[in-house]
Amino acid sequence: MTDETLETVLTENRVFEVPAEFAEHARIAGMEQYLDMARQATQDYEGFWAEQARQEITWSKPFSQVLDESNPPFYKWFADGTLNVSYNCLDRHIEAGNGDRPAILWEGEPGDTRNFTYAELLEEVGKLGNALKSYGVEKGDRVVIYMPMVPEAVVAMQACARIGATHSVVFGGFSAEALKDRIEDAGAKVVITADGGIRGGKTVALKKNVDRALNEGCDTVEHVVVLQRAENEIDWTEGRDVWFREIMERESADCAPEPVEAEHPLFILYTSGSTGKPKGVVHSSAGYLLGAITSMKWVFDIGEDDVYWCTADVGWITGHTYIAYGPMAVGATQVMYEGAPTVPDPGRLWSIAERTGTTVFYTAPTAIRALMKQGDEWPNKHDLSKLRLLGTVGEPINPAAWMWYYQVIGGGRCPIVDTWWQTETGSHMISPLPGAVPLKPGSCTLPLPGVMADVVDEEGNTVEPGSHHGGLLVLRRPVPSMLRTVWGDDQRYIDTYWSHFPDQYMYLAGDSATRDEDGYFWILGRIDDVINVSGHRMGTMEVESALVAHDKVAEAAVVGRPDEVKGNSIFAFVILQGKREDEDLEALREALRAHVTDEIGAIARPDEIRFADALPKTRSGKIMRRLLRTIASGEEVTQDISTLEDENVVRQLQGKA
Repeated sequence: MTDETLETVLTENRVFEVPAEFAEHARIAGMEQYLDMARQATQDYEGFWAEQARQEITWSKPFSQVLDESNPPFYKWFADGTLNVSYNCLDRHIEAGNGDRPAILWEGEPGDTRNFTYAELLEEVGKLGNALKSYGVEKGDRVVIYMPMVPEAVVAMQACARIGATHSVVFGGFSAEALKDRIEDAGAKVVITADGGIRGGKTVALKKNVDRALNEGCDTVEHVVVLQRAENEIDWTEGRDVWFREIMERESADCAPEPVEAEHPLFILYTSGSTGKPKGVVHSSAGYLLGAITSMKWVFDIGEDDVYWCTADVGWITGHTYIAYGPMAVGATQVMYEGAPTVPDPGRLWSIAERTGTTVFYTAPTAIRALMKQGDEWPNKHDLSKLRLLGTVGEPINPAAWMWYYQVIGGGRCPIVDTWWQTETGSHMISPLPGAVPLKPGSCTLPLPGVMADVVDEEGNTVEPGSHHGGLLVLRRPVPSMLRTVWGDDQRYIDTYWSHFPDQYMYLAGDSATRDEDGYFWILGRIDDVINVSGHRMGTMEVESALVAHDKVAEAAVVGRPDEVKGNSIFAFVILQGKREDEDLEALREALRAHVTDEIGAIARPDEIRFADALPKTRSGKIMRRLLRTIASGEEVTQDISTLEDENVVRQLQGKA
């Protein structure tokens, strides 16, 4: 990669046109088609979404009402229709003659593999659905799923959907206390788990955490279904604990899909909030499914010959929409991988992609930067020529990492869909449509058709594109796939998402953004990740991009630290390329400060730069920025760090290691 490639910050201006060979076969080809769809949605919003819903979903009972806005912000979509989400993900493909199509190509971290066709997956889902019903699980009951990245996690989610139960998946990296809070809040009747998970060569003691959680409360739980995966020793409670495979063996695969109302809660997924108590985001059945299907087709341009791979964990929204539901609903073949991306070496993901013939690859910028740090030789060892589309998710991607992804992984031929969306929105909101929208490194580009996104000031007025002023990212109209409420707390739903502009009922995303002269959206970070330095609002992402553009920096995270004079000072945590033992760190600090000053201006110059070997990340690759803010301010760390990939990172960042 050339030095010119790396000299990019958030205000990247290069435009990468849609490759002609890609556009030729794309579902949405060319800006004219994109703009025509966007116009249709603007002129007839309900009609646009009604057409999509009738075209993409198989209904048990067709809807007649599209959007019910009579009780804002408790919007309802397609409310008088009924459907079954599992039927839409499995049965209809088999009925169309595609039962033998591969659904999941799974690989475990130790190297074991298992594949499932759609017909085989339906059989597994039917058996587990019947088993859950035998334990008294009925429509509307809640089931907590606490599992590793194995096919049975998807089976469990689909089985709940099949019988009308509402599932709540808890990420396998969460502690027993976090699990307990979620089980109790949801009032779960059954927990589905595994003896353990395998990641980074270690066994994660999942069943042990379930036992701890249930020993401290969770009185609603009647049964714990345990998959044998890691074969670690576990405690057993007779009458409560049952083996996954044993109950499956005694059940019939014939489990009729239960029709549910369009607004029936498909799942609850807990996400962090401004208070310590996580929010249980509630998603509907029909609207959520529609968002998953349309985005799979529009953004990933999925076709029958594609092999799709999303590297997320099913414990997060990305794993829900773009592993458990979206790919299944469109009949795609997908890859699932259980373990860490660097086991046994940093070429693991590229090895799997080569072996499976992956054509569409979707991962997080954090993972891209970490693999970029390992060097080009790892992807260069593998044949990645079948890749035709790349995607990013979870946070804005800095242009330097975008360029590496584009050139080294995609060979300069694969469009990159930089997707902005949230747990709360359920599916992509802003993203390039790869056959239509030209790309700018670092920008998520334009809203999907039917998504009325805007950047506004504190009064709710549109910030004009090209004005170079940042603002609040909002959705001016509700979309079908977005959350319906916070489980058991309607007021928190209103206060968190809808109260900022009480007279306008705009959804506040919690992100700051700007739009350039072409109307392209640039995400600057969370509102609480915008640092107010001497009266100037500075997006942490912009400073991070400038730091990472330096050839000695692999990764950076920037937070604000309270300052008596400035309001906030800029504190940067920096991970260097290669080893740092021989580096003159003080000289490098000054060089990086000068570099940021040159790239953005003196106002963005970091007041403190702390070097470390790694950043505090969860196993899903998400940087724990609140933890970094605590460390930067010199306060005692009281946050739960049990979900970190490496807890020793905290000691180093505090200067104690």
